This record gives sequence, structure tokens and C-alpha cells, in this order.
Amino acid sequence: MHTLSRFLWYLIHATLAQVSAQESLTLDTLYSFSGASLSSDPTFSLPQAQQLTVSIAICSTGTTSPTFLVNNDTASTTDIFEIQLYSGFGNWTGTTQQGGSLVVQNVGQTSFQVVTSTGALVHGLIPALPFLGDTTNTQALIYSHPFSPTESSPPTYPNYTLPPANLSIPSPPSSPPAFSLVIAPTSSGLASGMQTACGINSTSSSGLVVSNDLWLRNNDGWRSQWLIDGLTPSTNYTAYVIQDQVKLSGPIYFTTKSPSFPCPLVHSLPFCPSTSYAVPLLFPQSPASSYDSSNLPQSVSDPLLQYMTNFTTMLLTFACGRDLYSPLQTCESCQEAYRTWLCSVSFPRCAEPPSSSSSPSSPMPALTLPQSGSNERNSFLPNVSYSYQTVLPCLEVCSAADRACPIFLGMKCPTARFNAASSYGVGFIDGKQGVFGSGSTGTAQDRWGNVWCNPS
Repeated sequence: MHTLSRFLWYLIHATLAQVSAQESLTLDTLYSFSGASLSSDPTFSLPQAQQLTVSIAICSTGTTSPTFLVNNDTASTTDIFEIQLYSGFGNWTGTTQQGGSLVVQNVGQTSFQVVTSTGALVHGLIPALPFLGDTTNTQALIYSHPFSPTESSPPTYPNYTLPPANLSIPSPPSSPPAFSLVIAPTSSGLASGMQTACGINSTSSSGLVVSNDLWLRNNDGWRSQWLIDGLTPSTNYTAYVIQDQVKLSGPIYFTTKSPSFPCPLVHSLPFCPSTSYAVPLLFPQSPASSYDSSNLPQSVSDPLLQYMTNFTTMLLTFACGRDLYSPLQTCESCQEAYRTWLCSVSFPRCAEPPSSSSSPSSPMPALTLPQSGSNERNSFLPNVSYSYQTVLPCLEVCSAADRACPIFLGMKCPTARFNAASSYGVGFIDGKQGVFGSGSTGTAQDRWGNVWCNPS
């Protein structure tokens, strides 16, 4: 922002003098304007404040580029500032103790939002990205960025109590942000347009929302969870999440599976909260189109819960909270890491090889083709009549449990040097010699929809 010349302000002042009335902007109120319904060079009165922030977001543009000017003192004709726009956003912060005004020059057909506040900046981009659970041929499971991290007191000796096998999901926040999801074919060029919340929100979203609720995937915090159906098979999509109509998270990219992809999605399991991907199961009975805790067969869930119960019982034979087996880990972190590993290996993740159009420099995911009618990881999964491929669990999921648990539990993982690659994805996150973050990708999946191993 910079102070404009006195001469230019005099020209503006002369224009403003011809305006018989100005619309007043109230604090903490979102205003949406369209140039088609505004007068030439519209002017808005700003509220009085010791420190005022004026936030601008461009929703759509016409043939002209508007200029936003702030006069932060109605008694002066010299304190004039231009709000510089970057990627469709702009803001000004200063004092308006004597009142002030906002004038928009060359508004043309531009539509825009304005918010005045005395607190934090209203419009903006959220650094944290949405998260893709997985896709089928017509479905996608997508999560917002995390918000409202959970806070819990660690258990203490002598009443060292660990969570039960079937976790009790805490009550969600009473006043969560208002989230909305926008999905469009990547070919539409959505990511090359105006990257503001109102600009993206003006796009018609693809697919049908089957469900939308809050879910606690991990300790990062609550997320809004969408199950979307009605997408086109073998199609690249772009997705954004909008918070409170003014903040934008994204884009992320994903590709739906081929028309013949057979595996249904599994999600919203309290005992496996981070499981959110396609699993080799029979297709659920109508009207359900995916599995959650309400319709997952007990023949699958009961053994897993029993494993978790037995492990917790064995873990508590150690004097948790009194004796230390590690300066960094506790029985609580051991149980949490074991749960993640158990869920990852109990629910194989169905996958497909990347398309031939993928970047040749990108590594191949850790895919395997199970023998027909068998499941080496989980014998309690029902036999299916279709063939499928799975992406192997990340070796780091096993290593995390190995590091977090007491040695007497006998948690052991294969080594990358010998046979780990036959049952785990190796070298994607950590290097093959176990160096943290030195793998070929440094992550299990990225914002472009690539999944190299299953982090669960």
C-alpha cells in the first residue's frame, strides 16, 4: 500500500462530492457487490476504529481492473491509500478514529467482497491442504484441513487407563467453521482462475454429496468429511475447501479409478479412525454405497477389536506411568502406533497402477496382486470373486509401532535390506537405510493424488 498524490486525491474528492449517499460498512459483516449493480466509482463509509482492517476479495472480473482506495480520515484529503491486490486478495490496516471511506474506481463488471474488522485478516488462503482419503470409479472421500485440535490429559500412575479397543469418538466442537467443497474436472482450468473463496465458490461443483459430517482422523484435529458420488470414471479432478465463505484451502488433485474398479470405500470406523480408502469387500447392500461402523460385517470388525483388546491387556502388564522403558515413548503412544499398524494391515488398500500419462520420473507405487480368493494380511475378510491390486502399507507404519512399544511385546519389522519390500512399501518416506524423510518421495501421498504406500 502507498499514499497517493494530493492531486489524485483531489480528483477523487471531487467525484465523491457528487455522491449524495454512501453505503455504510458495518464491522464483521461480509458484503458482496457486483459492478453491474453499482454506480460509477462507488463509495462506502468505513466504521470508526482505533485499528481497522479492510479486506477485499475479487470474485470475478470484467474487462477493467478496479482500484480500491481508502481515505482513513474524513477530515483530511491527504491520507489516501491504495489497496494492492495479489491473486485476487487485498487488505489495508490502519486507524479510522475520525471515520473513513472506501472508493472503488473502474469497477466495471467486477464482483467482489468486502469485510471490515478490528481483528485478524478475514480473507485469505489457508496453508493446510484438504486431504484425499481415496477414490473409486465414481466416488471420492475428501477431508477439509484440520481444525480444533483435541486436548487430552495423559494417563498417570497408578490409574493408568488406556482407551478401549473400540474408541469412543469425543463430541465434535459446538461451533465448527462452515465448510463447503468444490470439485471440478481439472480440464475446466479451475486452478488457473481467480484463487479466492468467492471466486471458486461461484463454480458449480461436480458430484453428489452422499454424506458430510465431522470426523477426527488423528490428533491433528477435527475435519469436515465428504463422501461424494456421481463422478466420472478415469477422470482428473481438482478440489477446494472453502471455510466461512472467505478462506480457501487447496487445490488438491485426484483421479477416479477405471470403470471396472471393484472395491468399495471404508471409512468412519471409531476403532480405526484414519482408515478411509477402498478395501476388498463385497459391495454393501443398498442403499449404502460404502462401509462405515454401521454396516461393516462383524466378522471383520470383531477379530480386529479382539486383537486390540489383547494387545492392550499385555501392554498394561508393564508398570505404565511408573517405570520408563523409553525417554520419548509411553504406553499410550505405543497403543496408538499399534492401532495404526493393525488397521493398516487388517484393511488392505485397493489400488490401480498409475496411468501411462503419469510423469516418467515419478516412482511406481508399492502394488501387489493377491492370489485369487485369498487375503494374506487378514483371513477374516470375505473372499471376493473379483481380482484386485493393493498398495502395501508403508514400512514406517510398522517402524513407528516398533519404536513406540516396550521390547517385551516382541514387535518386530522386516528390514529394507532384506525382505521388507515383499510386504511393505519401502523407500518412499524414509530412505532404504532408514534415514528419516530421505525416501524417493519423502511422503506417502501428495496433493496431486499420488499414493505410493498406505499410511493408514
